[in-house]
Amino acid sequence: MTVFIFLGSLLLAMALGIPIAMALLASGVALMWQMNLFDAQILALNIISGADSFPLLAVPFFMLAGEIMNEGGLSRRIVNLALTLVGHIKGGLGYVTIVAGCIMAALSGSAVADAAALTALLLPMMTKAGHDRARAGGLIAATGVIGPVIPPSIGLVIFGVSANVSVSRLFLAGIVPGLLMGLSLWLTWGWLVRREAVVPPPRAAMGEVLRSLREASWALMLPLIILVGLRMGVFTPTEAAVVAAVYALLVSMVVYREIGWRDVYGIFVTAAKTSAIVMFLIAAAMVSAWLITVANLPAMMVDLLQPFMGNKTALMAAIMVLAMVIGTALDMTPTILIMTPVLMPVVRAAGIDPVYFGVLFIINCSIGLITPPVGTVLNVVAGVGRIKMDDVTRGVMPFMTAQFVIMFVMVLFPELVLAPLRWLTG
Repeated sequence: MTVFIFLGSLLLAMALGIPIAMALLASGVALMWQMNLFDAQILALNIISGADSFPLLAVPFFMLAGEIMNEGGLSRRIVNLALTLVGHIKGGLGYVTIVAGCIMAALSGSAVADAAALTALLLPMMTKAGHDRARAGGLIAATGVIGPVIPPSIGLVIFGVSANVSVSRLFLAGIVPGLLMGLSLWLTWGWLVRREAVVPPPRAAMGEVLRSLREASWALMLPLIILVGLRMGVFTPTEAAVVAAVYALLVSMVVYREIGWRDVYGIFVTAAKTSAIVMFLIAAAMVSAWLITVANLPAMMVDLLQPFMGNKTALMAAIMVLAMVIGTALDMTPTILIMTPVLMPVVRAAGIDPVYFGVLFIINCSIGLITPPVGTVLNVVAGVGRIKMDDVTRGVMPFMTAQFVIMFVMVLFPELVLAPLRWLTG
């Protein structure tokens, strides 16, 4: 009955068009009434404590860094570098999208920001070159969702805080899986494009390659600084977010000079608005998380998944399928915030490494951003690229399938995640 009240009120509120943060609060209030625990002070305290977290400061700073990178020319220079490196291969613009997307993922950690930038920069070029517009949009959307997996990642920060798991270890564990997602797109694009009669541009001269590399070098230094700093213990993930924002601002204003003081205010306001939405969502979800714990829903979930508890691979596969289904209806952040407090006791009881689970769970939630009917990143690509939603959905299907396949390969072979993590952490 408790589960029915919680899920029923949440789904009803969403069906009525209530914003997801308010829907979470409504489901929390409904659960409190059902348990005879309603108290406005408890509600307020959980909302405040939900956002009162030092690690969560990384979220607004990484969002600010992403805004600065897109406005300051860092993203464009990354695309130009990828174009000179692989643009001459058959289907080269698709490979440019994948390479640029993986590099940009190491800069911003936001799927929406990366997808919007790649759509604006590359979709017109791919269409002009003769590539199918729907397929090109689908590739860009699928590339964008690598952003929350390769560090720095806003999704990994939210999961780490919600699950009480080391964000630094999550960051380091996400590198290889993110690159494997890019590899799956590379192979899928190569298979699809082999029959297209698109003539690639000529190979860039070595001088042009070196010039693009020199122009992009300042942008490429940022992920290196963050990863080395985290690996050496120089700063925490939260401090890394501040470093990323300050570094991006200095490079954009002093080196590239594409941002002036008049532009800074608008960039900060945009980042603040986006951050406020996410932080309020997190705060609202903490009410539900507290009630989920009080109602003992994790224990119910353990009982429900008891048939799988003796086999870690089967349990992970079952959880991934469950997350896939939920990801078709919910955005990434609410999926993390709602499911993490329910699933983590199951994961720990089964003896599954929390970092390994966290990375695969975030991969699943990321791919959920391109699964219809919600598909936030699909909507972004459709809006920025002026493509019909149905066309983008059709174009993304083979790439989404490839990413789900690589996710389940990591379910079958956990060492693909754990072995690089052990190497990176010494």
